[in-house]
Amino acid sequence: MAAAAAPALKRSESIADSMPEALRESRYHMKRCFAKYIEKGKRLMKLHHLMAEMEEVIDDKAEREQVLSGLLGYILCNTQEAAVIPPYVAFAIRPNPGIWEFVKVGHPDLSVEGITITEYLKFKEILVDEDWARDENSLEVDFGAMDFSLPRLTLSSSIGNGISFVSKFLTSHLNGGSKAAQPLVDYLLSLNRNGENLMINETLNTVLKLQTALMLAEAALSTLPPDTPYHNFEQRFRQWGLEKGWGDSAERVRETIRSVSEIIQAPDPLNIEKFFGRLPIVFNVVLFSVHGYFGQSDVLGLPDTGGQVVYVLDQVVALEEELLIRIKQQGLNLKPQILVVTRLIPDAKGTKCNQELEPIANTKYSNILRVPFKSENGVLPQWVSRFDIYPYLERFTQDAADKISEIMEDKPDLIIGNYTDGNLVASLMASKLGITLVPPSLSNCLQL
Repeated sequence: MAAAAAPALKRSESIADSMPEALRESRYHMKRCFAKYIEKGKRLMKLHHLMAEMEEVIDDKAEREQVLSGLLGYILCNTQEAAVIPPYVAFAIRPNPGIWEFVKVGHPDLSVEGITITEYLKFKEILVDEDWARDENSLEVDFGAMDFSLPRLTLSSSIGNGISFVSKFLTSHLNGGSKAAQPLVDYLLSLNRNGENLMINETLNTVLKLQTALMLAEAALSTLPPDTPYHNFEQRFRQWGLEKGWGDSAERVRETIRSVSEIIQAPDPLNIEKFFGRLPIVFNVVLFSVHGYFGQSDVLGLPDTGGQVVYVLDQVVALEEELLIRIKQQGLNLKPQILVVTRLIPDAKGTKCNQELEPIANTKYSNILRVPFKSENGVLPQWVSRFDIYPYLERFTQDAADKISEIMEDKPDLIIGNYTDGNLVASLMASKLGITLVPPSLSNCLQL
């Protein structure tokens, strides 16, 4: 396959804008190519399929290289796949990391029209089941952000730097005086645990009141040794409207207070990132690992059971350790709870996968919670392949939510999904309970 030379695509142009001209440059060859693409009827084509059939149509190597050296070559070489529904070919094109465009080209006139991702997915669904795809009542699951006012990463340079991006976004919104900082006060007022306020109470309900309390507190802390325990000045703090959560020592409390004061006066991304990393907001965590035989012994090598089990268990040990350190540094006398939720299998093949609650080794506050799959005939006793478990997941989610609430006596603060099935259950539960969902690639302890 010849590499495409530098394209003539302008920054202001979309693929839909530039593709008609690209097709016109090689109209004779393109009409023959698209006739070839649609002659086999409905199908999904990958890039190598597109190029292989182009080679059949343009058998002269020099002519083919000339076609691919221009703008059309650039577009085709960035095509990830194409859905063919005669007389149209719909292209999914990724010109840059994190940026997708979708177009459909008609045959024989080579008309080009930009389409939405929903319209493109409809093309793909028609390949599988046209009646279902055209049914207005068919189920559509959107795994995008539920709040469409949330900031979106649009630059490829932002990929992998989400925390930095959010910190910059918050900086831009908090910049603008007391009125702009009021949402920060409202957020701090919302923090509580087991009915007790954290950080501040309702007496500090404006930016001015909070600033005044922080100045009094910082002045008082400056007279204390850095290692003075929080409980030595806790009562005085409460008189000013400040509650637990600022830190476990005079030095740490002073650092946190200074961060808030600086954010109110002149917010900057680094300070915001540091401050939100200290907030007491994560205590109860649920991880979903649904398929296979999930246990701590005698399970590796059983169907659908392998390194994922080891990975999740190691993750839990590190996660509990990190939570305990952070809770202590926040000056709180609270214990975290971590549940790994998986499937209970009555026919457990000599393992503990038929045991509902199992403590996790090398932890104090973490357990495996097993919830059975159920059908209209009751509990499903046998193992089910990970490819066949999806009909049971909605009922499993509801049963798991009830069990989690019973054991934790509260909602989890964070839900982590693992693999497709675990992420599907995690997404359903997060939506149902209004909880933050974290995909597994982001769920290391440092990102809490």
